[in-house]
Order: sequence, then structure tokens, then C-alpha cells
Amino acid sequence: MLWEWLLAYLALGAVVGFFAGLLGVGGGGIMVPVLTSMFLAQGLGDQSVHLALATSMASIVLTSVSSIRSHQRHGAILWPVVWRLSPAIVAGTIGAALIAGALPSTALAVFFCCFMSYVALQMLLNVKPKASRQLPGWGGLSLTGLSIGGISALVAIGGGSLTVPFLTWCNVRVQNAIATSAAVGLPIALSGTVGYLWSGWAVESTPQYSSGYVYWPAVVCISLVSFFTAPLGVKLAHRLPVSTLKKIFAALLVLLSAKMLHSVLVAL
Repeated sequence: MLWEWLLAYLALGAVVGFFAGLLGVGGGGIMVPVLTSMFLAQGLGDQSVHLALATSMASIVLTSVSSIRSHQRHGAILWPVVWRLSPAIVAGTIGAALIAGALPSTALAVFFCCFMSYVALQMLLNVKPKASRQLPGWGGLSLTGLSIGGISALVAIGGGSLTVPFLTWCNVRVQNAIATSAAVGLPIALSGTVGYLWSGWAVESTPQYSSGYVYWPAVVCISLVSFFTAPLGVKLAHRLPVSTLKKIFAALLVLLSAKMLHSVLVAL
């Protein structure tokens, strides 16, 4: 029954918000594989990966607003960089979301699994790019924005795992890089949601209570709970062994991604 799944979405939102606040990572790495498995178990059709990506992207919107407000209080967001990156990011995100709508579930699952393995490896090795140059001009930032937006749409993340390393590499202080990445996450989430709404609008196999590929019962439940559990994770970040938790989380990302790929292949 739907109410049983609503409880599961609420629980997922609690976990996603907590880890996002604790480790400073987006929730897409958890949401997409878990939602894919849940949607397949619900019998929502062969578009489960598309639904998971779109729903995850829409669920990031509210938490992005909360994160921006928090960073803005500290004056850490580099708004000129946000304005220069955002147009290309929006174009790349919408374009990739439209392309994703035409791709088979297996291709999306494989790409997601590979990218999350890359993110997990970064976390395990604690890779931090050395500052070696300054921010590029409009052309360089536009190309970077297109890439960040495109990849973010295909894996339903807020872009932090791409934006922060890029800004750090360009001699931006890590505190400003994290805050600016959080601000960039909002146009990624909004444009990604629009793109998946658009690409799935004419698809007849999408389930009830969905618009395009966005499944609203999951969006509402995840967004509401994660909004409140994210601050809890932030508070505990200074009390728990975050470096150890990051390694555990990295292993979890790989396992969840592999489980997602297996579920999709079995369902075909």
C-alpha cells in the first residue's frame, strides 16, 4: 500500500539529510540506488531509474535552499562566481536531463555506478587538488558549467563532488568553495527537475502521482524530513569521527550502486 512506502520515503529522507549535514555530501548517492530498488519493488514500471534520478533531483531543491541560507550567514558564498557559472550549468543540466529521458535504464545505471565509484575513491583517498591556477574567463567557466551540469543531471547530485575540487584547484579557499558549490546546487536542482519533468511528460508508463519522471510522494516525504535532519548531522560533525565515517560512507556508495545495477539488470 502507498502509506507503507511513504513511511519508507520518510526514513530515507532522514538518512539522506543526516549524512548530507554530517559529511557535506549530496544525497543523490544514497537516494538514487535506494529509490530505484524501492520503485522496482513497488512495480512502478521499467522507468524506475529515470524516476529515481528525477525524484532525487527534485528532493535536493529544498535542502539546497536551507544550505544556501546557512552559508550566506557566514558570508562565504562567492556570488560573482555563482552568476558566471549558473547559465552554463542550467543549460548543461537541462540538456543532460532531456538526453537521459531517451537513454535506456541500463546505460543510466552503469554511468551512475561508475561515477559513484569515482566519488567513493576520492573519499577513501581523501583526494584534495592542489591550487595551481586562477579562475578561468567566461569561456572556461561556461565549459566547466556545462560539464558540471551535465554530469550532475545524469547522477542526480548537487554538483559538490565536481564544483568544490574545481574551485579549490583555482585557488579558491575551501570554505568559499564549499559555500559557492552549495549555491550552485540550487540552479542544478531546479533545472534538473525541469529537465526531467519535460523529458518524461509524454511518457505513458510513468506512475500515478508523478509529473514527467518526478514521483511526488517520494519528493515530499524525503524533502520534509531531510530539511530537519541535515542540521542534526551538522551539529554531530564536530563530535563524531568524520574521517572514519567518510570511508564507511564511500564503501556504502559502492555497495548501493552495485545493488542498483544488479536490480536493474535482473528486472530487464
